[in-house]
Amino acid sequence: MPSLSIFLFLLGLFGTARAVTVYGQIPFGQTSSLATATTGGDSVAPTASSNTKLLAAYDETILKPPPPPEDQVPTYTLNLAASNASVPGISIMQHGSFFGFSIEISLMQVPFLNLMAQIQHRAGGVHIRMGGNTQDFAYWVDSIPNGHATSKENSDSKNPTLTPAVLYSDELFYLAANISALVNVRWYLGIPFNDTNWRLTIAEKGQAILGDHLIGLQAGNEPDYYLGHQHRVEPYGPAEYANEFQSLIQTINNNPNIPIKNMLIGPSLASGPWEPQQVWDVGYLDRFKDVLTAITMEHYPSNNCYATYGIGSYVDPQETFHEFLSHNAGLELVKPYIYSSSLAQGIGKPFIMFETNSATCGGLPGISDSFGAALWALDYGLTMAASNFSHALLHVGGQNVYYNPFTAPPTNQSSFNQWTVGAVFYSVVIVSEIFGKSNVSQIVDTSNSGLYTPSYAIYDNGGLSKVALFNFIDDPSGSHDVTATVTVDGGQVPPQVWVKYFLADSVSVKTNLTWAGQTFGNKFEVDGRLKGDLNINTISCDQGTNQCHIPLKAPSFALVFLTDPNAQKTDSQPPDAVTFQTTALTKTVNTATIDPSILATSNGHSGKERQNVGSTSPGSISAAESLRVLAPGLVVLLAAMCGAAVVLTSYTP
Repeated sequence: MPSLSIFLFLLGLFGTARAVTVYGQIPFGQTSSLATATTGGDSVAPTASSNTKLLAAYDETILKPPPPPEDQVPTYTLNLAASNASVPGISIMQHGSFFGFSIEISLMQVPFLNLMAQIQHRAGGVHIRMGGNTQDFAYWVDSIPNGHATSKENSDSKNPTLTPAVLYSDELFYLAANISALVNVRWYLGIPFNDTNWRLTIAEKGQAILGDHLIGLQAGNEPDYYLGHQHRVEPYGPAEYANEFQSLIQTINNNPNIPIKNMLIGPSLASGPWEPQQVWDVGYLDRFKDVLTAITMEHYPSNNCYATYGIGSYVDPQETFHEFLSHNAGLELVKPYIYSSSLAQGIGKPFIMFETNSATCGGLPGISDSFGAALWALDYGLTMAASNFSHALLHVGGQNVYYNPFTAPPTNQSSFNQWTVGAVFYSVVIVSEIFGKSNVSQIVDTSNSGLYTPSYAIYDNGGLSKVALFNFIDDPSGSHDVTATVTVDGGQVPPQVWVKYFLADSVSVKTNLTWAGQTFGNKFEVDGRLKGDLNINTISCDQGTNQCHIPLKAPSFALVFLTDPNAQKTDSQPPDAVTFQTTALTKTVNTATIDPSILATSNGHSGKERQNVGSTSPGSISAAESLRVLAPGLVVLLAAMCGAAVVLTSYTP
């Protein structure tokens, strides 16, 4: 399963930059891709060895869209209640920070701050988990040579994802605290669980340094896989895990350096060897409800483990693509957790999907970074919210995973390449806008026109405020464009509605995605700020018949506002997200050119060497092959502080 060492890549990217620009050179290993091997259903199954050197984050695979269904009706009507008082099955109150991130490696350059600022602007804050498989083998040290905040070393060869151990110092927590000061990130950390000689420094330091920005301590990451990964010996099942959980609680209670005792998170099952009910049956919730701050699960709908590690059987992306392009995908993913969600509600605890994405072991080429995946993640998130999940964290991996919401440029390329935003990052931004900052939004699934055109109604402060509409069908001819008619029961439609569209040419594409006319940019073009003019469509309604007609292209998503979204802004609120300037200004200095052969072996890694750089991502480059000490957190903090200096003058989209 995906390891989440989190943060480490982030720190590594902030080493000293010797600004040398070589114009016209293609960076080594930058865009190696599986495109030539997997563009259709007849592709040959790739092997683990053939994939290890590919930079999947920049993969060019384009799949064939599924054929349109023959029975889709072109119009349908949604009769929506004006008030939440008469809506059966409406959700709990939701937050704009519903979607967050489970960070694999460190990603903390200025573009990262800008991306988080986009969410903060809409939701008020961002939730990020720092942990995963690597947290179980994490060790605190007083200092790391050269002032580094973290380092990695070989440790867990038994884990299929070849997860290395992580050494960390206080610098890691100060880095997180400074990020929180800039973009209001709230953190989840993980207590090492590889044995019961409890190492609690991460809890001690987290509470002392992060303060209120620490919101949970995970106790065990996918414990249902501990036995299979040889981290435990027989017998080991839910009862043994619960007993270890009890032992941890006792140790925490006896530790005066952990003043807050009731912020544990669990059981964080992968829903693999164990089902949630097996853990509930041993009394987990009754025994630990007073120390639990949230109930968590982790799950992926598919996997790419055969192509990455030679484990299991090959999953053909072309044959699998259609499974992501239907409302049924989200419904089936949520179904096993409906009862557990109700149990969490019963004891007053949030129920969180603590780690998820399109496919474990790095995602699927052609699917995980496509517009179709963005529609899938958006529908999946809203289905979870309608089923009373409180949050969901999308996994972020390294260069060799397909599903990243965002990816920093490869080592030694930040002087001439910018970041890359994956399609699912748009899903996170849109969900943050759907629920906003009120923290009193509620959602209900109103789908009534088949599995390809799901819909949701959103209520704020008890009143109908927004409608979310999907069209999963791919048909450039326009024959499968649909029109949704919205009526209001117990009220009247407004004279007009405002509509933001999420658009792309096809479910298969990865470029030129737009949200309300704006884009973050394509591969290597992203600085974290939206580009282009905001385009909010105004559609007149017929108050005489109490109807608003909303067109949807095939494919597309529409967010319909029943009140003017611009009217919600106050004079004291900046019109766009407060973002930070990047170091790439006009390149007026330090742009000397040098011989490419010299550059290939200077100031970083050559293409040949890069394959030996260790990583903790389940699909990352040569995971756990070598010790890699990452760049000092101090440099990151200085960069962050420099970025903060422009806050007062930089209100940019």
